Amino acid sequence: MIRQFEQSLQDVKDLLLQMGEKVEIAIDKAVKSLVNLDEKMAREVLDSDSEMDELENQIDDRVAKLIVTQQPVAKDLRRLIAAMKIATDMERMADYACNIARVTLRLVESGQPLFKKLEDIPRMARITQQMVHDGINSYIDGNVELSKQLAQRDDEVDRLYHAVVKELLERMIQRQQFTEAALHLSFVARYLERIADHATNVAESIVYIETGKRADLN
Repeated sequence: MIRQFEQSLQDVKDLLLQMGEKVEIAIDKAVKSLVNLDEKMAREVLDSDSEMDELENQIDDRVAKLIVTQQPVAKDLRRLIAAMKIATDMERMADYACNIARVTLRLVESGQPLFKKLEDIPRMARITQQMVHDGINSYIDGNVELSKQLAQRDDEVDRLYHAVVKELLERMIQRQQFTEAALHLSFVARYLERIADHATNVAESIVYIETGKRADLN
C-alpha cells in the first residue's frame, strides 16, 4: 500500500514536471515571437495551451483519487494539496504566456513595428523561466532554501517591470505614434511580472509542504 502511494505520488510529480517544462517553453516562445514578430511561433504557443489544461485536470483527478482512497495525513496530505495548487499556478503562467503571444499577433496584424530593440522584457522572461524551473525542482526535491531564493528573483522581476513601464510611458509622451505599441509592451511586462508572482506562489507551497506553515514570500 505504501509503495503504491509513493508510485502514485511520483506520477503526480512527473505530471508537474511536464507542466513546468511546458511553461518554460511557452514563455520562451512567446517572448521570442514578440521580439521577432513571429506569427507562426505565437500561434504555436496558443495551440499548446490545451495541453496545459489537460495536465492540470490529470493532476487534480489523481490527487482527488489519492486523498479519497489513501486518506493521507500530515506531510503526505500537504504534498498532495500543494500539487493541486502548483498545477493551478502553472496553468495561470501558461495563460499569461498565451497573452504575450496574442500581443505578438495584434502587432503583426496591425503592421506595427517595434520602435526599439527589446532588452528588459527578454531579461524578465529569462528570470521567470528560471524561477519556474527552480520552483518545480524545489517541489520534487523538497528544497526549501532553493524555493526561498525565488523571492529574491521576484524582486528583480518587479524592478525590471517598473523600469520597463517607466520607459514606455516616457516613450508614449515623447512620440504619440508609438502609444499603441508601447501599451502592448507594458501589458507584456505585466504578464511576466504576474508569472513571477505565480512562481513565488509555488515556492510558498514548497515551504508549506516541508514546514506545515504558510509563508508569504511576495
